[in-house]
Amino acid sequence: MSGTPAAGGRRVAPLEIEPESFRRLGYRLVDRIAELLASLADRPVCRDEPPAAVAALVDRPLPERGGAPEALLEEAADLLFDHSLFNGHPRFGGYITSSPAPIGALADLLAGAVNANVAGWRLSPMATEIERVTLRWIGELLGLPAGSGGLLVSGGNQANFVGFWAARAARAPWEIRRDGVAAAGAPPLAVYASAETHTWIQKAADLSGLGTEAVRFVPVDRRQRMRVDLLARRIDDDVAAGVRPLLVVGTAGSVATGAVDPLPEIARLARERGLWFHVDGAYGGFAALAPGADPALAAIGEADSVAVDPHKWLYAPLEAGCALVRDPAHLLGAFSYRPSYYQLEEEGINFFEYGPQNSRGFRALKVWLALRQAGREGYRRMIGDDIALARALFERVGATRELEPLTCNLSITTFRYVPDDLAPLAAEEETARYLDRLNEELNERLERGGEWFVSNAVIDGRYALRCCIVNFRTSLADVEALPEIVVRHGRELDRELRRAAAAT
Repeated sequence: MSGTPAAGGRRVAPLEIEPESFRRLGYRLVDRIAELLASLADRPVCRDEPPAAVAALVDRPLPERGGAPEALLEEAADLLFDHSLFNGHPRFGGYITSSPAPIGALADLLAGAVNANVAGWRLSPMATEIERVTLRWIGELLGLPAGSGGLLVSGGNQANFVGFWAARAARAPWEIRRDGVAAAGAPPLAVYASAETHTWIQKAADLSGLGTEAVRFVPVDRRQRMRVDLLARRIDDDVAAGVRPLLVVGTAGSVATGAVDPLPEIARLARERGLWFHVDGAYGGFAALAPGADPALAAIGEADSVAVDPHKWLYAPLEAGCALVRDPAHLLGAFSYRPSYYQLEEEGINFFEYGPQNSRGFRALKVWLALRQAGREGYRRMIGDDIALARALFERVGATRELEPLTCNLSITTFRYVPDDLAPLAAEEETARYLDRLNEELNERLERGGEWFVSNAVIDGRYALRCCIVNFRTSLADVEALPEIVVRHGRELDRELRRAAAAT
């Protein structure tokens, strides 16, 4: 009968692959991946394909009968290699997504084969211990005290959410997990962050029940850093109005420009006012390792909680975020429930009690192996190289006619294309609008072109091109090529826009 194993025989499942076939398929796939990595620099960063064309390649009915894995893997490799944006390409500088370490790709294969559910110690003894050690090492890299802990999550949003929820449970002066934010007699809660803080803060306020109006966005200075004097004033105003300040977020590397808030001053104010101090270091936290790093990064070690992303500056393949707290008991206080149907191993750590997930993949293996392969010194050098390349780009832009350098923080450089004849008029309203349009369309053209992939930022109201280097494959030659590419496309686009304007 269909679906019934033969009596006394071995069950044959459609998804099984015999060991010899698996070995052959694996060798072939690894060969193809190795060829891809070797050829990345010779490929375009991406291809200019409309979504409908890409969708048509895979939009087909679910098959009634299965196919041979050899052909399926070959087809999947072809599709991915020919129709992807390669963030591991040496000329990818668009977003804060790093080149993935090859050992991390192999680690994901190994982790997937074991398929550990890193929820409880009994379910994943070795995977749990590897994650525990990985967290300790990350805490040491960031300067957190011994005894800090946390867990690995999907990325920066989730890591920041974990810190936010820990603060909510720890600093609310009532049983907020039981009674909610609208408990009888409970004051409204407020959280404080720089105006440059990533939008995770709004999501966290929304999902935690505080509401987005609870977020106090504090203005920044000319270097895009939070103004601590205005932070203090806003806290005082809230207290006078009967609002309960909950936590303050310090940004260690903003998304737009890489700005680092004055973390030591924020930490000191948070201690004085009894606020939870959280650091969003998803991008820039690991820059604390680099020679000549912004000294403000040293204050990450004073945080009550911190978010960092190993899939950014530890070069782990997606996904790998990390939430750490000074006192891990605060995570239990925010997330732990113990129903009778959970069998708990009291002597080992059960990560499902420390965050929002129950079923959890083995994210730590790729981070653990890469940390062991490169070591502290290797990461110090790679991160330092990325920062040096961004500075070299900033200098090259400054020496290039028709390019205007704007900011350079950590490994992010922002600049814009300004035609020679418009530079003296750039402050005029009509010219400013044209330059914004010109650079926005230039950014789109660069992204479609495949020569160099950059993104955008808005700096003091001006639309800018943004290059972020978190890529151990990027070289000085790649960086030096970017200004010429931008100017070439900028001149061509400027001519097209002016001709179109003259024709109307």
